[in-house]
Amino acid sequence: MKDFIFLVRRFLPNYKRYVFGNIICNVLSTIFSLFSFGTIIPILQILFGMESGAKEYIDWSFSDSSMGEIGAALKNNVSFYIQGYIDTEGASMTLLYLGLFLVVMTFLKTGTAFLAGYYLTPIQNGVLRDLRKSLFDKVLGLHLSFFSEEHKGDIIARMTTDVTEIGNSIMSSLESMFKNPIMVTVYFIVLITISWQLTVFALLLLPVAGGLIGYIGKTLKKKSLLGQTQTGQMLSQIEETLGGLRIIKAFNAEHKVSAKFDEINDMVRKTFIKMNRKYILAHPVSEFLGTFIIVAVLWYGGTLILNTEGRAPIISAPEFIYYLVIFYSIINPVKDISRASYTIQKGMASLERVDFILNTENNIKQRPDAVSLPKFNEKIEFQHVFFKYADNWVLNDINITIKKGQTIALVGQSGSGKSTMVDLVPRFYDIQEGSIKIDSVDIRDIKLHDLRSLMGNVNQEAILFNDTFFNNITFGVENPTMEDVVAAAKIANAHDFIMATPEGYNTNIGDRGGKLSGGQRQRISIARAILKNPPILILDEATSALDTESEKLVQEAIDNLMKNRTSIIVAHRLSTIKNADVIYVMHEGEIVEQGKHDDLIALNGYYKRLCDMQSF
Repeated sequence: MKDFIFLVRRFLPNYKRYVFGNIICNVLSTIFSLFSFGTIIPILQILFGMESGAKEYIDWSFSDSSMGEIGAALKNNVSFYIQGYIDTEGASMTLLYLGLFLVVMTFLKTGTAFLAGYYLTPIQNGVLRDLRKSLFDKVLGLHLSFFSEEHKGDIIARMTTDVTEIGNSIMSSLESMFKNPIMVTVYFIVLITISWQLTVFALLLLPVAGGLIGYIGKTLKKKSLLGQTQTGQMLSQIEETLGGLRIIKAFNAEHKVSAKFDEINDMVRKTFIKMNRKYILAHPVSEFLGTFIIVAVLWYGGTLILNTEGRAPIISAPEFIYYLVIFYSIINPVKDISRASYTIQKGMASLERVDFILNTENNIKQRPDAVSLPKFNEKIEFQHVFFKYADNWVLNDINITIKKGQTIALVGQSGSGKSTMVDLVPRFYDIQEGSIKIDSVDIRDIKLHDLRSLMGNVNQEAILFNDTFFNNITFGVENPTMEDVVAAAKIANAHDFIMATPEGYNTNIGDRGGKLSGGQRQRISIARAILKNPPILILDEATSALDTESEKLVQEAIDNLMKNRTSIIVAHRLSTIKNADVIYVMHEGEIVEQGKHDDLIALNGYYKRLCDMQSF
């Protein structure tokens, strides 16, 4: 119940009117069920003559009578009216009237039960929608280092299978947790009213049943958490396999990958077998305990009726039958509550995995007093910048100034910190020491949207989406026109091959642009940057993975893109940056040389050795 209260406080505040409607309908349905069950007593009295003698009407009022007196008066007056119908209409017609009353009460009971479910459906589906949206928005806003530390497959599992499990377990249990406690409470009050002795006896047996059910539920939660974690690991391997099929086949590693998958797949199978067996145990355990309690109550109630020793019985036979009907009716809601507690425990395990994402702190935060910077006017400055991902420094005391309109290049061996530097400018990561400023304003004091609006990125791997040429080029641009898109594509040398496709700019390019060559994908990403028209351009090895012909076309597109812009280029092919205004040579996180190409060659240092390793 503690978990359920936590879930109600967390997820349901936005659905108060639906919760209120559901509760009201459940209360009405429970009350109507009592009236329908109540017809058993007079029907048995009529059929078997269990009670005889004239009845007299008893006056009562809520203000002047106790609950016991009110209950006795109601029971007596109902018998009085039924006896009157028998005397005037006959027993057969009275049975017909009672049957019609039963039909009406059943209709009202089932009708209000339907309305309770009608109000519950928007809650179940709405909460899942809200959870999916919160997860997706959180993932969009998280810092990039989070995704380098976590497996993408496991993140996908948390956003899909875990949310589905929450829907299947927690949300599907809301009906039981809203409806059944109401039924149990109302029925319990009626049972107390009929016979408090019987009810106290039954209550002595319930803690044993509840303790056993609670123990099974706790162990189920542990197994469910393990199962969902292993499912995430399995999805991670599937995602890695799909992304690396070319290498797997090239190295004849199918057997190795298959064996690894079989191992984790079998782990998942064993875990879910244990978990499902415990879940299946819920019904037989609750069924057995319910039957045991029913038999115990039947025995004790029978002794109250049979062992009177000349006294009037504490409870009459028709009333005892009605008591048993109500008590048996209370068993099913209790069983449903216990089953719901199992499923909620399963769902809570998935919710813990989902909360891992939702509760992850975003290290890249926008300060409340962040300023707007709609334009880039002067310069970009790195002032004594130090940065590390974990323990070791990746950048050490970087100091550079990039003036507006300049093209600067970062060169050096792999791992020297070039790509890290360009990732720091749009605040994909935050530095530990020093500052990075644009127009003398620290980028941590600038609104993130404004900061990144100043920049356009073209990376070594062209990141495209499974959409049309038009939508890929216009990605992130508000209200683009076809004329602007075509102009950008022409500058990027992409228009001709786009028009050669069946539907032109409306042609779908496939998953990650899989229908295109590497050079074509790169030119689409350049067209996207051209359409954005940013004052600052970041090129991270944009031509290093291309063949000679594609490189020529892409380089021409890049030259067009760089006109009248401030450009930061990360390059392995040094022939592409010979005309840069300043070349910064990096080695192990430090700038060891800087200057123009000819000056650095004349210096006969580290840059000269790099150039000698490449053929111009």
